Amino acid sequence: MLAEHLAQTRLPSEHLDNAVLAVDELFVNAVEHGSPDRGDMITVIAECTEHELRVAVADRSPTLPCLRTADDAEESGRGLAIVAALTDDWGTAPPDPGTPGKKVWFTLTLRGMP
Repeated sequence: MLAEHLAQTRLPSEHLDNAVLAVDELFVNAVEHGSPDRGDMITVIAECTEHELRVAVADRSPTLPCLRTADDAEESGRGLAIVAALTDDWGTAPPDPGTPGKKVWFTLTLRGMP
């Protein structure tokens, strides 16, 4: 869905690919670690300006993610490292007022936009 939405912005393919992969990683983390109850809502917010793409994934867990180094044998634990490698910046933010949880966001600086 994000790829369809961002296709309207005419992002260069590298930015689009990096954004989709990064949001996939954050969304999977939200499902696996940020949704304590089955059926909890996860929200993806994408904001694109002339110079920057910012995407945030909000979930209901207040537990903040942490960047770690996964062992070669581990099947998981690389998501935030992938986000860090693909994006210009990432971090966490408090939830919207009146809602529990947190937001995990990333930005991509848009160079060479048409």
